[in-house]
Amino acid sequence: MRSTNMKHGLVIGLSVLFSLGLVARASHAAAPDPLNGFPGKPIRIVVPFGPGGFNDALARAIAAKLSNSLSQPVIVDNRPGGGTVIGTNFVAKAPPDGYTLLQLPGAHAINAVAMDKLPYDSLNSFSFISMVATSPFLLVSGPAFPANSVSDIVRMAREKPGTLSYSSSGTGGNAHLMGEMLKSMAKIDILHVPYKGAGPAMNDAIGGQVDFTFATYAGASGSIKAGRLKALAVTSKKRWAKLPQVPTIAEAGFPDYEAEGWWGYAAPANTPRPIVDKLNEAIRQAFASPDIQAYLTSEGVDTVGSTPEEFRAYLANEIRTWRQLISQAGIRLN
Repeated sequence: MRSTNMKHGLVIGLSVLFSLGLVARASHAAAPDPLNGFPGKPIRIVVPFGPGGFNDALARAIAAKLSNSLSQPVIVDNRPGGGTVIGTNFVAKAPPDGYTLLQLPGAHAINAVAMDKLPYDSLNSFSFISMVATSPFLLVSGPAFPANSVSDIVRMAREKPGTLSYSSSGTGGNAHLMGEMLKSMAKIDILHVPYKGAGPAMNDAIGGQVDFTFATYAGASGSIKAGRLKALAVTSKKRWAKLPQVPTIAEAGFPDYEAEGWWGYAAPANTPRPIVDKLNEAIRQAFASPDIQAYLTSEGVDTVGSTPEEFRAYLANEIRTWRQLISQAGIRLN
């Protein structure tokens, strides 16, 4: 009797285990794909600038890398206008499926504060993927300008308020706001002269029509090497490896001075996190490739990598910084 019961129990036990195994295998087979087959079609990178120039060239170089790593065509879609608002809004309103991405410039943080009634929320309308690159600006002057340092500029501005001038590529642009930041921190009165483009702004600094300007390394390096411009300072927090002999503005007694250009990638809000993570990995790998590194170095741009959370936190801090400065300066872009 005992043997019969044991056999009966063994049969039941094996049946239960066999059934559980079938259920486990069935559950495993039916588990949904967190990526939902992504990517299963071409991906678009929206660049909120026209063809040509650094932003466009960067996007095209990265698109080629992503096409290889993701095994799908990645196309660049130039949508300029509205100070980057047109292209940015297009992505904000796109389906959150990972197939429409935005190459974000630093202007995104400035627009969040300086523009009224944006058609999107600069933080909450996007799923941030990764910050990818930064670049300091250079405070440069023509060779005839008597100042040779930021300390000299501050001293001259305090001795004769309102007589020194600096140029920018336009109101609300990086160069304008970097000048306003110096003006605010040093408590000096200097005149902002906006131009239609960085080229004319720099040319008049070379010629002495204005005293100084803020320029990118790519835009100013040729003139610096030729002796047509003097590099007085960099806008980064620490000295820049590309020009280690050039001091920071912070070293002149303004330890909180820090302003850099930056770039990153984002998707529409509510893009599934597994897709964001896959794109983050692919984008960071693309920027780590030797040829991309070499190209960016030649342009005076440093590569960085970030998690989605780190990029969002960085942008939120940028918006806070520019909000305070733009409010003090009374700058409006529309």
